[in-house]
Amino acid sequence: MESFAFIVHPLTAQDFARKFPVARHCSDGFIEGILKYIPPFKVSHITGLKSSRSEAEGWFLGCPLTSQQMVNMPEPYVMNKIIKTAKIAEKVGAKIVGLGAFTSIVGDAGITVAKNVNIAVTTGNSYTVATALEGTRRAAKLMGLPLEHAQVVILGATGSIGAACAQILAKEVRYLTLVARSESKLEKLSQQILRSAGLAVRITANTRTALKSADIVIAVTSALDSIIEPQDLKPGAIVCDVARPRNVSRQVANMRNDVLVIEGGVVEVPGDVSFGINFGFPEGTAYACMAETMVLALEGRYENFTLGRDLTVKQVETISRLANKHGFKLAGFRSFERALNDDEIEKIKINAQNKLAEQVNAI
Repeated sequence: MESFAFIVHPLTAQDFARKFPVARHCSDGFIEGILKYIPPFKVSHITGLKSSRSEAEGWFLGCPLTSQQMVNMPEPYVMNKIIKTAKIAEKVGAKIVGLGAFTSIVGDAGITVAKNVNIAVTTGNSYTVATALEGTRRAAKLMGLPLEHAQVVILGATGSIGAACAQILAKEVRYLTLVARSESKLEKLSQQILRSAGLAVRITANTRTALKSADIVIAVTSALDSIIEPQDLKPGAIVCDVARPRNVSRQVANMRNDVLVIEGGVVEVPGDVSFGINFGFPEGTAYACMAETMVLALEGRYENFTLGRDLTVKQVETISRLANKHGFKLAGFRSFERALNDDEIEKIKINAQNKLAEQVNAI
């Protein structure tokens, strides 16, 4: 049987409290103080993962640091804790380990981890890109928005996921705006896209300005707090929020019934799988980054697959092909922890049309 492991961590202190109820009445600072001294641990045993070609077992492993701690604490300390967690993967018999959430962001995006363990390592970013784009295309079709005519904005465009999304979409759209803090990195990426796809993209560090005219937004920044608020979006806008923690404020769901916000990278996995932990998804579904690790295990492809900041289109195409081969597929749409059906999306579409008509009449 093939085998894998995947590293998870609490995005916030309250995530830890949900797992361990005894901490519910403690302050975030108190919980984070405790987390510093908790060693990495095995969270659950994953069983029942089976494709038509092979089967695998796996483990979720806990790296007890919040997103805030991973960003703010000394990098050597954080990296050491991630490496110690990855070494547990070796001990339980996993042949590949995936890095979840901020464990795939800090440092050099997995390269140092791979150098310090004797099994394969992947961040899962390749399949995250593939599923985010697939979901975005499907959402645009349901909203009646031709992709080639849409104003597309990528937030966090110079990160590995954002840059890969940009390079792929540049061959499908006419109007693409890339947003990131570093204008020099944006300029470099825009030149790469011009050479490879022949598309002159817009670049900016001004998130608010870019969002105002966006029909489609792919949000993949590593911001700790939400950066997309209700007033930022035009009626009918589609936002694929790939980031964890989310880039989209929950207030968007509460106040804007005329925009479509979908979670990026939610995947149905093959077999009668039991994850041994509830992370808020329907049974048999997982994040795409988790699924990439599972795909590689089922394929018996124990290699460092997605590491570092440079993600290639070829990697995205390869993992998509392997995922299809083993029966992985994009799950139905989800928005802020709940499923969205086609009827609800149709209502959002109608609300957007009515809102646009009101704006025209008001002129």
